[in-house]
Amino acid sequence: MHLPEEAELLRIFVGESDKHEGVPLYEAIVLAAREHGLAGATVLRGILGFGAHSRIHTAKILRLSEDLPMVIEIVDKPERIASFLPVLETMIEEGLVTLERVRVIAYRHGNGDQSGRSPE
Repeated sequence: MHLPEEAELLRIFVGESDKHEGVPLYEAIVLAAREHGLAGATVLRGILGFGAHSRIHTAKILRLSEDLPMVIEIVDKPERIASFLPVLETMIEEGLVTLERVRVIAYRHGNGDQSGRSPE
């Protein structure tokens, strides 16, 4: 898959214990992104954070949390991200979704093309 130099980063903040149809929400989002043919998704597990309720969620041993912050990042063409947003809307009951423009430096996927760009 080719990504243009100018793309968008969709960043989704949810809790580790959040669910969608019985599946961890972060996992359901990644699977939905894959089904919609997005370029890729990465899930990051936070060690400390708070959200709208101002409750601290931490991985510290003395304050063991079962609801650590989870961040899902997806980078793709703006039109592909836009077409995924309605799907995301049906999945997230609580959380934060942000969108920003990014500059893709490289997107390599083992086909011999080291630039991440299409030949011109």
